[in-house]
Amino acid sequence: MTKIINGIQQIGIGTADARKVFDWYRKHLGFDILVFEDEAPATLMTQYTEGSIQNRLALLALNIVGGGGLELWQFKDRVPAAPQSKIQFGDLGINVMKIRSRDIDSVYRHLCTQNLDQVTPIDQNSHFFLVDPWQNWVQVVKDPYRFANTKSNSGGVLGALIGVRDMDKSLDFYRKLLGYDIVVSDRTGIFEDINHFPGGNGTFRRVCLKHRKRTIGGFGELYGPSEIELVQVLDRQPIATYKGRIWGDLGYIHLCFDVRGMDDLRKEAEVLGHPFTVDSADSFDMGDAAGRFGYVEDPDGTLIELVETHKVPLLKSLGIYIDLKKRHPEKPLPKWLIKLLRVHRVRD
Repeated sequence: MTKIINGIQQIGIGTADARKVFDWYRKHLGFDILVFEDEAPATLMTQYTEGSIQNRLALLALNIVGGGGLELWQFKDRVPAAPQSKIQFGDLGINVMKIRSRDIDSVYRHLCTQNLDQVTPIDQNSHFFLVDPWQNWVQVVKDPYRFANTKSNSGGVLGALIGVRDMDKSLDFYRKLLGYDIVVSDRTGIFEDINHFPGGNGTFRRVCLKHRKRTIGGFGELYGPSEIELVQVLDRQPIATYKGRIWGDLGYIHLCFDVRGMDDLRKEAEVLGHPFTVDSADSFDMGDAAGRFGYVEDPDGTLIELVETHKVPLLKSLGIYIDLKKRHPEKPLPKWLIKLLRVHRVRD
């Protein structure tokens, strides 16, 4: 089977209280579908946790409007560490999570009432930035895609802004392995929209990437199109955002893609010089979900997770699951079936 990139499944965020973070994003940005809540030891991640197995709580939250979800992680036996120093714009790794919105003005007005440390002005009617209550930077981007209608004016995860050291090397990785083959913009200079960030008043090269129309299957229509913005700071040496910390500590952990054809992806990654650093190799269980996952590192060590989903719960109490292994990999699931995930909606 050749590889299929169905879309961004989720972005991982390290938290000290996953339930509290979920409730905030549920109330204010529409992530109200709690697909699973699971406690388990992270047995395969020891190379990123200083050789020790860490027990963790994981929540997966979706916004049925369309886009990737939030995978919220919380250590059970360890106090998570914050960055050693304030992350500066362009430092290596995930700087910002991008969320889509068809009505950016209403989302902006609402968030301006929430006593956040920072909500920047809307830039050219296309996007604005905010700092969530846990000091994670978020960009709300005007985007017309919609999988389902809800009361939420914001959708799911559209993508991420990632700091890189060498733009050309990083472009090669994201184009070849993950298929981001359209350069939407390639700009170099000083940018007004990011001067609110620590270190954001420097000189940068910013390249925004998207996919051209492509084959998708499974949950691909729920995830929708995505974008990656690569940022290289040109007037200082960036540091790794996870320097001195372990996987699962506070902040953005990884960017996860829903895929099919994991064996082909593994071979391709190895040829590109970015071999899998973690591979569950066979079907794993994560609470009520199951599949196969692997990790690769981009040229600067940013963690990219690849998940081949095999099973997702719809009505756990009745033993009803979506079994993706029995479906054609290039055939999207019916919209009515995916919308049944609304049974997992959490309300006040």
